[in-house]
Amino acid sequence: MKRRTLKQLRSKLESLDHHNVYVVLLDPSVGKLRKVRAVNPTRDPKKPCVYVGMTGLTPEERFANHQAGLKDAPVVKRYGIRLLPELYAHLNPMPFAAAAEMEKDLADDLRRAGYTVTGGH
Repeated sequence: MKRRTLKQLRSKLESLDHHNVYVVLLDPSVGKLRKVRAVNPTRDPKKPCVYVGMTGLTPEERFANHQAGLKDAPVVKRYGIRLLPELYAHLNPMPFAAAAEMEKDLADDLRRAGYTVTGGH
């Protein structure tokens, strides 16, 4: 008997474009952390602190996981306030490789715009 693989079991109609980038609003006190200030030397203190991430889940599910401590980024678990869909919704969904690249690009774009950015690996 031939073994089935996950690929064979996956519906032919299911889209592979199910990865998302997301942006989380962080408490302004994050801007006082030495490590965060070091990677954001040109930050505008008047603009918000944000976390940029990528996920195969919906951004809402991923944010809930951060808050619950499941595969969380400590900065989001401790300082996360809410999602900022106005900064990422128009980009989603996309394939994994595109999402991985978009995470970096979005973080760089927000950093250049003066945001204090964490994440965006």
